[in-house]
Amino acid sequence: MSARPQAVAVAGNAAALEPRTFLLSLFQHAVEAVSPARCLAQHLPPAPRGRTIVIGAGKGAASMAQAVEQHWQGPLSGLVVTRYQHGVPCRHIEVVEAGHPVPDEAGWQAAQRMLEMVQGLSEDDLVLCLISGGGSSLLSLPAPGITLAQKQALNKALLRSGATIFEMNCVRKHLSAIKGGRLALACGRARVHTLLISDIPGDDPAVIASGPTLADETTCADALAVLGKYQIDVPDNVREYLASGAGETPKPGDARLRHATHATIATAQEALEAAARHAQSHGITAHILSDCLEGEARDVALVHAGIVRQILAHGQPFERPCLLLSGGETTVTVRGEGRGGRNAEFLLALAAALDDGHGASLPGVHAIACDTDGIDGTEDNAGCLLGPDTLTRAAAAGLSPKNHLQNNDGYSFFAALDDLVVTQPTRTNVNDFRAILIE
Repeated sequence: MSARPQAVAVAGNAAALEPRTFLLSLFQHAVEAVSPARCLAQHLPPAPRGRTIVIGAGKGAASMAQAVEQHWQGPLSGLVVTRYQHGVPCRHIEVVEAGHPVPDEAGWQAAQRMLEMVQGLSEDDLVLCLISGGGSSLLSLPAPGITLAQKQALNKALLRSGATIFEMNCVRKHLSAIKGGRLALACGRARVHTLLISDIPGDDPAVIASGPTLADETTCADALAVLGKYQIDVPDNVREYLASGAGETPKPGDARLRHATHATIATAQEALEAAARHAQSHGITAHILSDCLEGEARDVALVHAGIVRQILAHGQPFERPCLLLSGGETTVTVRGEGRGGRNAEFLLALAAALDDGHGASLPGVHAIACDTDGIDGTEDNAGCLLGPDTLTRAAAAGLSPKNHLQNNDGYSFFAALDDLVVTQPTRTNVNDFRAILIE
């Protein structure tokens, strides 16, 4: 991980870590705690009497496949699809890289091949499905009569709309030939066991990657309601497909899914707890505010800023020094033409909200916000860092956080200050990680 160092010791910390070094180490411990290499093996099912077919999709799918190969006793084969530059070497499981967050032809072909792989299996066979965040885009097989180009356009519109992940995946499930439990149906009589790394606030397994092997409680009517809520225009054939009910998914209790089981192997809460333990080992009291925060990134930042100000002014609800931790998945309604993901947007809004009234940041406050997959939105950074000198340095560089926020341009703001956090893909994904250190 790289970021500009700053020689200021953490108050109350005998080891005198620099705040930025400390925050980066928190993020590193959080990510390592939810890596497939650490958390997958204990969740593997017994080997079957017949064949073992491994399939999967997500930003962590390749590293999950690698961990399976390292610990599986017996023969196996299969195919997983992951985001470009997220692949790792596997010996028996093929790894395909494809487009994210907008699906592409490579993902379409991989999804089609997975359906073909699981045909004709018996009750003696096992399909081991490896699912992590990002799988909704990577495992894209449009429903009959709907084109890939139409799915791509809809994905782009949903991403810019401010819709929650629950709403986006509701629409995706009902316009797919593989999501919303349909992949499990294709496995016939074989046992299907799904291992999941959750990037979903609340960890609902049926929402992770649009639940390709799990029953779905949502309906086509719900999908239409999402499109109406965000005023997303779709072609007539797409709207008619949903209105007809042709895209309905298998529901809880469906007998065809009786052989399907699942286990969630990594969550945002586990990442936050690992960071909290690391902080406490350095004498810093950590407080986990929530593992499932949602809402507009800039609004979530205002709430965090309000808590920070209360701590600074009144020692409530926590005394200084302390660390605030939170996770979940915020959203960004894109109105500008700038660059940056939701974590850059969060920190940009936090910087503006922590102005002391004279154009400087409140003293003693340091923060990091990163995506645990190593990619904030579509940029090359995991997230950004903020410190007590951020606004002063920004003013000297002629940068206005409010102007950049209005243009959704957090990346450019923090890049100009050399405050980006660059990690490369982590090959796991439990969504946002935020830490605010108050000295």
